Amino acid sequence: MKGIILAGGKGTRLRPITFTGAKQLVPVANKPVLFYAIEDLVDAGIVDIGIVVPSDFPMGREQIMAAVGDGSTFGARVTYIEQDAPRGLAHAVGICQAFVGMDKFVVFLGDNFIREGIAEQARAFRDGAMNTILLLHRVPDPSGLGVAVVQDGRVVELQEKPPVPKSDLAIVGIYFLDHHFFEAAQGLKPSARGELEITDALSKLIAMGCDVRPEMVTGYWIDTGKHIDMLDANRLILDTLETRIDGTVDADSHVSGRVVIEAGARLVRSTVRGPAIIGAGTVLTDTFIGPFTAIGDGCAITSSEIAHSIVLDSSRIENIEERIEDSLIGRNVDLRKAATRPRGHKFLLGDNSSLELR
Repeated sequence: MKGIILAGGKGTRLRPITFTGAKQLVPVANKPVLFYAIEDLVDAGIVDIGIVVPSDFPMGREQIMAAVGDGSTFGARVTYIEQDAPRGLAHAVGICQAFVGMDKFVVFLGDNFIREGIAEQARAFRDGAMNTILLLHRVPDPSGLGVAVVQDGRVVELQEKPPVPKSDLAIVGIYFLDHHFFEAAQGLKPSARGELEITDALSKLIAMGCDVRPEMVTGYWIDTGKHIDMLDANRLILDTLETRIDGTVDADSHVSGRVVIEAGARLVRSTVRGPAIIGAGTVLTDTFIGPFTAIGDGCAITSSEIAHSIVLDSSRIENIEERIEDSLIGRNVDLRKAATRPRGHKFLLGDNSSLELR
């Protein structure tokens, strides 16, 4: 069985973070979200992986290729497949036909996060006679998602962002498919938004009489397309940390709870209350880091308080008197207090930002 990861999106919902980079490389607990997808595939025994990258976003494409390489770091073999423009998920999968051949395969949206992995579902699909498995998750309001209708253990109908959903079963962005998908994808018409929708192709599979089975995801699934979703995924991963202190903690600093301090990081008169992770080479001075916070590599944070946030590499934060929380702060950000005392802060800052608070 082969794997396909769709990494062609431009991440408009995560701007300005994604103006300067691929959304799939925004880190969760200091690891790019794309890496979790690769690791899930490898853990499921799927090591031959195609990654669809955007030819119309060269910066994002090159960043992904540089970060993942040939896949050997993950125990995988990676092939890159370029999509010329964002023509929809069905198009992105369709261009992988030569890579897949007649093998069964799993499609993983590169910004989806499923904490429990996919090993069990992959085993069932590899050994089973069904043509497709759709992972489903019950949500309170699925109207903004793909929705499945299930009867007698089969998926019998699909809806794409229906105003009045026929069920509460949202389609998770992970699809187990066989070669019949490529037949179904042929001749699709673009939707109202000008894309070839994967739900249309899956609906054709049902109409063709293919065996489309549901599998419920009962644990955590997050589409990390928005900054609050990134924070939720960050929280879930940090909650599984085991304490490891490879950096330096001086006598006037305190660490409590599940905390990782990477090599070269230094705490000077600072407190870190976990779960939290402090990246390599980061220096905290007179600073409090609260639970569910990930600080990237090479940061310098002084006289500030941060909780439930993600701070990317090489950012500098100084003298922020009010707590920073629920924030996603990009790379190389320079954030410092100006003369006037602020009331409170909530940030979504892109890479290379410079901000003074008044």
